[in-house]
Amino acid sequence: MKYVDEFRDRDLARTLAAAIAAAADPARDYNFMEFCGGHTHAIFRYGVQDLVPANVRFVHGPGCPVCILPARRLDDAIELAERHGVILCSYGDMLRVPGTGRRSLLKAKADGADIRMVYSTLDALDIARANPGREVVFLGIGFETTTPPSAVAIAQAQAEGITNFSVFCNHVLTPPAIRHILEAPEIDPSQAARLDGFLGPSHVSAVIGSRPYEFLAARYAKPVVIAGFEPLDVMQSVLMLIHQVNEGRVAVENQYTRVVTRDGNAKAQELVDRIFELRPSFEWRGLGSVPESALAIRAEYAAFDAEKRFALSEKQSRETKSCECPAILRGVKKPKDCKLFGKACTPETPMGACMVSSEGACAAYWTYRRVETLAEMAAE
Repeated sequence: MKYVDEFRDRDLARTLAAAIAAAADPARDYNFMEFCGGHTHAIFRYGVQDLVPANVRFVHGPGCPVCILPARRLDDAIELAERHGVILCSYGDMLRVPGTGRRSLLKAKADGADIRMVYSTLDALDIARANPGREVVFLGIGFETTTPPSAVAIAQAQAEGITNFSVFCNHVLTPPAIRHILEAPEIDPSQAARLDGFLGPSHVSAVIGSRPYEFLAARYAKPVVIAGFEPLDVMQSVLMLIHQVNEGRVAVENQYTRVVTRDGNAKAQELVDRIFELRPSFEWRGLGSVPESALAIRAEYAAFDAEKRFALSEKQSRETKSCECPAILRGVKKPKDCKLFGKACTPETPMGACMVSSEGACAAYWTYRRVETLAEMAAE
């Protein structure tokens, strides 16, 4: 197939749906976690859940880069803009995420802080060039997909001698998060046992390849299928997972072969390794402190590390009261289990990151399933 509409073909979807129904054993349940928020939206946008049997269930994972940033790191970003007077540059989704006391970057901007939305790290570099008398900080967030652009910006700033630019690094890693979900009994003792496999992320895997998931499959006996973002990609990946479960196989399979290879993008990996190093641990919203799950800027590039350039205060940060976003990110609850959904929490008045982010589970339910979700909530 060459064109995107072919990956949304109705007849092919019916054929795959029939194959899934035939393969799924009615005597058992299949619980597959889609780690990436992009998959969550594809599932709901195209009604994939309605095309598979009821015993094939999707468990929504923490794979939304905006959603997993804890309140404390967001509070630190606000402090950089307000107390240190920097020009803080951020991707658009981050502006509306509520931190402690429901205070967001957008509210800080309304109060006078110089916070600017950018579309890339190079936009932030342009702002630094245009304002040589001001400190410019890029709020770096995201998984392995968005880490190389941050590395490019730091390397470019060093090459050009741009001394008023730095990065507040919050880049996180996918395989350690999956490992933590499977290992951490304090999160939910039943969760690891009820997961039968993972839909591996698409864009992340384009960078890191499929190899980093192999130890997960071997150690935890959970199959992984790297899936593309189109509905037929997701359905074919589900079928591949069902076949593995039925046959008792555990492997890392790559459905997204048109983009992902086993070894990934070597040039991007080399650049990231040159600029960044592993943190001993990092806090994730919903997962808590996850060992070796995030990156920090190496000492050789400390001049471009906002955490080293600016003294950030110790603070008592807290998530929004009654918001179930942390549990939703772990796959323990769904948006319908949050009493704020569709009431106090809507896209216009978000109480949690899962409603703000374009990849958040709550945003997916609101956009594609809010009528039936609210009806279910009213009936319970």
